[in-house]
Amino acid sequence: MTNSSDRQTRISYDDLTSLLARIFVRFGVSEANAAIVAANCAGCERDGSLSHGVFRMPGYVSSLRSGWVDGKAVAAVLDVSTAFIRVDARNGFAQPALSLAMPLAVEKASKFGAAVLAIKDSHHFSALWPDLEPLARNGFVALSMVSGLACVAPPGGRKAVMGTNPIAFATPVDGANPMIFDFATSSMSNGDLRIAAREGRGVPLGTGVDAEGEFTEDPSRILDGGALLPFGGHKGSALSLMVEVLASALTGGQFSSEVDFSAHSGAETPKTGQLVIVIDPRRGGNEVFASRVAQLMDVVRASGQTRLPSDRRYRTREAAERDGIPLNDETYQNLLSMTR
Repeated sequence: MTNSSDRQTRISYDDLTSLLARIFVRFGVSEANAAIVAANCAGCERDGSLSHGVFRMPGYVSSLRSGWVDGKAVAAVLDVSTAFIRVDARNGFAQPALSLAMPLAVEKASKFGAAVLAIKDSHHFSALWPDLEPLARNGFVALSMVSGLACVAPPGGRKAVMGTNPIAFATPVDGANPMIFDFATSSMSNGDLRIAAREGRGVPLGTGVDAEGEFTEDPSRILDGGALLPFGGHKGSALSLMVEVLASALTGGQFSSEVDFSAHSGAETPKTGQLVIVIDPRRGGNEVFASRVAQLMDVVRASGQTRLPSDRRYRTREAAERDGIPLNDETYQNLLSMTR
């Protein structure tokens, strides 16, 4: 017998973006902001980043309904120095704030070789690679990191004090798509952990601890008063601390441990900060940069590594652009119900 969770609906990226934008607008997001956040969410679903795709829509809606995030916020962009830009997202989503500030960051990087973009009081609930891919496609090297809700304990600890604190890096590659990696400094992203719990799957021992500080393979016990752990022990923990310093302290945002939405029942999006660094590698006459990176990728592939960062994402995107983005029918119907 086939149920609704087994049946699939195929939808184009444009149609999914339009559908998600309607949901955002219905729950109080301005049309301009809705278009940006919807495109981001639809792009994640299209490219197979399912923990940051439509899976997140109930969390977005719940945060908006709680009054925790301002869907109509217009960020304030402050040009503070030759290569430094400060942005106050004013309790809005990070993507619209980044979109507003990005032209100035590109202008500075093109003129001076580099630009630093520090965003505070922003809600980031998505992957980081969509923030960087446009930069790499225009010849820039870019890095980004964001802090989040405290759900990660340091090695040996049992209390969550850090976010999953992802780091992303993007570079142009001559004759190919940009190479982009984007990963949490925790052993697993919080979204993937929640999906595992929803599907009743176990996680590798060492992913996290329960409320008593004991290792567990049960994602529900990690989520219920426990904590994720950093990848690589003290090394991942040090990177996570770096993200707290750069994405929270440097930007002027909150540390992950300071995020408190207890007064906003249903809120899920963490309000912290994001750092973006944009570099023009062509400065100083290095016009062969992208071709050198391509040579490096060839060397790595020749060594036996058949899959490099972002390869799967581009293959998934190609299939989705050809055949449509697959959504199970239950998910699609739930999205439609959010528009009414």
